[in-house]
Amino acid sequence: MTPNQNEQTEFDIVVIGGGINGTGIARDAAGRGYTVCLLEQGDLAQATSSASTKLIHGGLRYLEHYAFRLVRESVQERAVLQGLAPHIIWPMRFILPHHKGLRPGWLIRLGLFIYDHIGGRRSVPASTSVQLRAHPAGAVLSDSFTTAFAYSDCWVEDSRLVVLNAVDANRHGAEIRTHTTLISAQPDNNGWRLNLQTQDGRQQTISARLLVNAAGPWAVDVLHRAGLLDNQASLRLIKGSHLILDKKLPSEDAFLLQNTDGRITFMIPYEGRFTLVGTTDVDLDMSGLTGKLDISDDEADYLLNTINSYLRTPVSQTDIVASYAGVRPLFDDGSGQAAKANRDYHLKLDRYADAPLLSVFGGKLTTYRRLAESALGKINSALGETRPNWTATAPLPGGDFASQSALLIQLQDKIHDISDAVALRLVRAYGTEVFSFVGTASCMADLGEQFGCGLSEAELRYLMKEEYALTADDILMRRSKLYLHLSNAQKQKLVSWLSAEREKRPASNTINQPVKTAQQRSGQNQ
Repeated sequence: MTPNQNEQTEFDIVVIGGGINGTGIARDAAGRGYTVCLLEQGDLAQATSSASTKLIHGGLRYLEHYAFRLVRESVQERAVLQGLAPHIIWPMRFILPHHKGLRPGWLIRLGLFIYDHIGGRRSVPASTSVQLRAHPAGAVLSDSFTTAFAYSDCWVEDSRLVVLNAVDANRHGAEIRTHTTLISAQPDNNGWRLNLQTQDGRQQTISARLLVNAAGPWAVDVLHRAGLLDNQASLRLIKGSHLILDKKLPSEDAFLLQNTDGRITFMIPYEGRFTLVGTTDVDLDMSGLTGKLDISDDEADYLLNTINSYLRTPVSQTDIVASYAGVRPLFDDGSGQAAKANRDYHLKLDRYADAPLLSVFGGKLTTYRRLAESALGKINSALGETRPNWTATAPLPGGDFASQSALLIQLQDKIHDISDAVALRLVRAYGTEVFSFVGTASCMADLGEQFGCGLSEAELRYLMKEEYALTADDILMRRSKLYLHLSNAQKQKLVSWLSAEREKRPASNTINQPVKTAQQRSGQNQ
């Protein structure tokens, strides 16, 4: 095919994978002035990065495995990310009931003391002891639990973190090509030649000086498509599953529950009226896997049995309103148990002729930015460049504000009939970017057709133009969690609206590039 005139075909760096590691690396590289193209076979954050427990955390349980460097880096990054994206990341208090038959109290106190101090400057409240009879958490737990410990970590809207990194990468000049599959990659003396295919069957060849394999669970598949069958990829695939219960916890506190098998389970307030429970650790072989990954009956029973061993009022299968499962592609360090597998990342740089290949194995959501910095260190070296770090102090789109309450007041003053719940949803999703699509509107009707929960035509157009959303699932499951709140009729109304919108548009190559540059957007929302 002949590429469209606005499609670039030569890049310094091509990144394979639209999860948190791929978008983080693309953002960092683009901000250093490299020409970057990111390729994602589906939607952004469609797999691993939207199937997490939604936490930015140091990894308290990793202390038991003596992973002190990982915990220190994670705790430090928790503070950094709070400052870069306060709209989608905020502190959350966790209650850890003392189970007398498991870890002794002195060991938990020691672990929490280390956790409080290992990262230096503290950005969340310190840990304390809790008497459950005088604490709201006591109303949730069985009378057999009398004492607990409270500590802090952070909540994150995981898929939005991925999307915002992609948006910022684009604003620094990167091309973000979703629904684009890598067919093959050939190294030569000038770098890499990549053959691509879009969702509508069109094919294209592009070139890159360096290729980044950040395909997560599909990292080995990318190596095979590049003909690199001799590349030894140390990848261990762990399935993690979660339940969403139609139960509301009586406070904003979350729970960390110890299991008799040595694992832990989180029970977290979710989307205002639900409770999120997870996660499991099950070794997975993806060779025979087709279609969507689902929680198994055994995993669901395991999670329910775990929390019921703590709860005053048991829950059952009838309380489950939704579930999700994902694959964590971990660096394989030879650990016997899935729960003990290394959560750290490993970067492998190879050269084929004059074609550098950087493969990313492992990693966790919390340390994605540090992973990207480390990756760029290797990229700079491979390309003979010196381009400094920059992301530690650069807010993600919408994160340039000091007070959420002030932002809420500003939005409610502008849209006089917006509800508190809708205003909070919009501010927590978009931060200052909310004013990009609110525009001159003074009431909800000014934002166009309404689809429920404050989802408006103006918001939809913003998501399609700026955040690469194409389908109802992109919008309801990854740009938001409105699939849990809208009725079937409201969802169908959205599907019909999107279908009508597609019919109005010329044939698309699914390389939907937002048109505003970083320079054009500077000064907006100031």
